[in-house]
Amino acid sequence: MKNAGRWRVAMSVVLIGASLVVYALDYFIFGNPAKLLAGLFDNVAFLFIYILVVIIIVEEVLSRREKQTLMKKMNMVIGTFFNEVGLKILKSFPVFVENSAQLAPLLVFGGSWQKKDFSKAGEAAKSFSYKVHVAPSTLRDLRELFCGHRTFLLRLLENPNLLEHDQFTDLLWAVFHIMDELEMREGNLEGLPEADYLHLAGDVQRAYSKIASEWLAYAMHLKESYPFLFSLAARINPFNPAPTAVIADPPNTSAALSSK
Repeated sequence: MKNAGRWRVAMSVVLIGASLVVYALDYFIFGNPAKLLAGLFDNVAFLFIYILVVIIIVEEVLSRREKQTLMKKMNMVIGTFFNEVGLKILKSFPVFVENSAQLAPLLVFGGSWQKKDFSKAGEAAKSFSYKVHVAPSTLRDLRELFCGHRTFLLRLLENPNLLEHDQFTDLLWAVFHIMDELEMREGNLEGLPEADYLHLAGDVQRAYSKIASEWLAYAMHLKESYPFLFSLAARINPFNPAPTAVIADPPNTSAALSSK
């Protein structure tokens, strides 16, 4: 810190000295102090506008850089969410959605997808007409899944970066709401009134649409910034008919190897 302060002082002295030398040369060469003084006042008058412009530009650049850094940190948190629990939730929710087969093909992304394709798929996940059906057995499984990750989800809420990502915050609140609803209903969840099952179905629908759309937004971020992570995400995408992290051999590769 002391060295940085000394560097600033030294640079200031050098720049001020250079300015005085230039003004002195102007005076001795042209010998017109009135014109020199007028030019000095013109420069001082323009200095305020120059400072204003520089401040606006620098503030914009710093703000944009800070936002990009914050979004990178936020996407790391989102990635952790999907690795720990998000993908498990996406795998379990189709059990509740009777028409999930109509939505899944729209959300199978690949290397050829562009930003517009992810945006279109995200809108499809949000606006899809989910036909949700809940049953006591599936609700019990969902409750066990949530309860097993409650501590992890609570830690996510402690992250101050969440304040800068409204969509992911809404996603977590939707997940916590289902968790609380299921935990408040003790027992095997059988024999509940039909109106209560309809209410739980609505909660499942809300969370599923938010998680699905956020998964696509996260995949788009990976494709733009981390292609190697996107490759894995595309392979384990729960909307794939048979998701797997294993990379299959290209056609005829196995036969070629066996023939050698």
